[in-house]
Amino acid sequence: MSASLINGPMSESLLGVLETLPNPSIVGDACPRRTKVELDLMLLAIEAIESGSSEHILELAKELNLDEIIKNRIVLWRMRSTNPMRRAHTRRILSIKEAKALSAIGCRLASRLAVPIRQLLLAQQQLSIKQIPPEYNFQLSEYLDRFRAHFRSRMNPRRAKVSIYQDDDKLNELAVSLLSKLLFCTGTLGTQRLWMSLFDGEVK
Repeated sequence: MSASLINGPMSESLLGVLETLPNPSIVGDACPRRTKVELDLMLLAIEAIESGSSEHILELAKELNLDEIIKNRIVLWRMRSTNPMRRAHTRRILSIKEAKALSAIGCRLASRLAVPIRQLLLAQQQLSIKQIPPEYNFQLSEYLDRFRAHFRSRMNPRRAKVSIYQDDDKLNELAVSLLSKLLFCTGTLGTQRLWMSLFDGEVK
């Protein structure tokens, strides 16, 4: 790992987590816009699946020895507020090592939620085939309701990228697409697959 990506001493275990993810071919240490948006929306979807996920992020940061990067709730909020779609958007950069930490934690949470994620996607597929609204499946409807509430309370409606989701159906489509991206993060090498997609192309 390039020394320019490391500010101050880090534990060997922390370096191990970060070194599993290659440095992207970008200039400088600031993540591009899409990386910041994708990571924040992924965590937003996780929060809609399981309440208390913000606490779980901090717990996992300690478990994975990433609490040198994600030290507390305020630091986490500042990192996620680098998403330009947010109401509380800040011009603070999201560094490569911070993005690696969020990716590792997000994928670990997604793996823990693999069963409900698959259940939600299966329900959506079955309802779509039968042309039945999502309200007819309690779990899917609850997930979509929570995601829409989280998105609208945290994202700035005056942003062009946010205004396109004023319609419930459009926001539901985003919520379902994020479930597919979360499933992409589970399993062997899930974190590496997500990490490469954040810079090399959309998550499929």
